[in-house]
Amino acid sequence: MKKNKKILRNLLIIAIIIYIAFVFINQQETLNEYSKDTEELNQQIASEEVTNQELNQQKDNVNSLKFIEEMAREKLDMYHPNERVYRDQGM
Repeated sequence: MKKNKKILRNLLIIAIIIYIAFVFINQQETLNEYSKDTEELNQQIASEEVTNQELNQQKDNVNSLKFIEEMAREKLDMYHPNERVYRDQGM
């Protein structure tokens, strides 16, 4: 009887250790995935901040005469009076 209880207790201890190891490994994998996701999101945030700065600069330049002139030339095909515009018809 004592031998059976001792074997059962040892098996129970081994089973608990295996379960704890399994849970620990799964949690570590989950933490690694979360770390990777956090890193990717931080890179995305940095990229969006750069885009935001560029858009803020563009917003500040919208009222400048240079920007208005460039848009008039590019989008509306407008030019100064008596200005000659040459276009290459291409090949």
